[in-house]
Amino acid sequence: MTPTPAASDARAALIAGVGCYAIWGVIPLVFQQMDRLGADAWEIMAHRTAWAVLWSLALVLVLRQWGQVRAAFANRRVMGWIVVSTLLIAANWTTYVIAVNSGRTLDASLGYYLNPLLNMAAGAWLFKERLSRLGLIAIGLAGMGVVLQAVALGHLPWISLFLAFSFCAYGIIRKRVEVEAQPGLFLECLLLAGPGLAWILFIESRGAGHFSASPEMMFWLMAAGPITVVPMALFAWAARRMPYSTMGFLQFLAPTMVFVIGVLQGEPFGWLRGISFGFIWAGALVFAWGALKARRAARAVVPPEPGLLDEPRPPSQRQT
Repeated sequence: MTPTPAASDARAALIAGVGCYAIWGVIPLVFQQMDRLGADAWEIMAHRTAWAVLWSLALVLVLRQWGQVRAAFANRRVMGWIVVSTLLIAANWTTYVIAVNSGRTLDASLGYYLNPLLNMAAGAWLFKERLSRLGLIAIGLAGMGVVLQAVALGHLPWISLFLAFSFCAYGIIRKRVEVEAQPGLFLECLLLAGPGLAWILFIESRGAGHFSASPEMMFWLMAAGPITVVPMALFAWAARRMPYSTMGFLQFLAPTMVFVIGVLQGEPFGWLRGISFGFIWAGALVFAWGALKARRAARAVVPPEPGLLDEPRPPSQRQT
């Protein structure tokens, strides 16, 4: 039996969604390979932005969104917010690379478990979105997990909190800026590419760079471009075609894969830290269950008569 167009689109969106989170889930292994070959976090970030700008430009041209890029350049307010979002995502990316290359992969995992719960709290605070009882329970469980994590570590999990808060702030700003996901990513990469390229030229001129050290190293540093842009493109495409509840489940795939990587690599994981993650996982499950219930409730609402309302536009969603 031939699947309907709607079923085919749903299957393609699911594959794209799983694909983007799977890439984000294995990305620590890519950065760790670069580290083993001699590149530090700053060199990795420089190559990431330098190559990502080419890939994001190609995507903008393929999608015929260059007009949006020009419009953003002509708008000082938009470019001002893009500068802020660029600083936030650069800090987030750099912290993530430092974390996974210094034996803090579990901390990175915790940060991205917290992120959707923090987004929910920020939505209630800043955008006056209604916070359900399940949402409050999810945030409470996550908060307890952070407290136990602090007890287990002997200090607050600063890396996890910084990753969660910086990405949440980035998402809030991108939600308010009138630029679509791909043109916005290109503009951010463009702003970062100048300093990145300058750093590459500087360290290469001093003999401290690793780009020409070996074909293997050249491959991995160039790969920093597509591993940055491709999952973002997959996410943007899937998010417009997939129920929010499904995305709610999928977004925990990446931190789970990162968590497994950290455990398999032998990072410290005592019983108290295990309990703290248990609270985080419980919060994540409650969050996902709440998203599923909200989706079912929305589908149960009787639609208005044709012509009374304009056709709803798909929401613009984005994650790094």
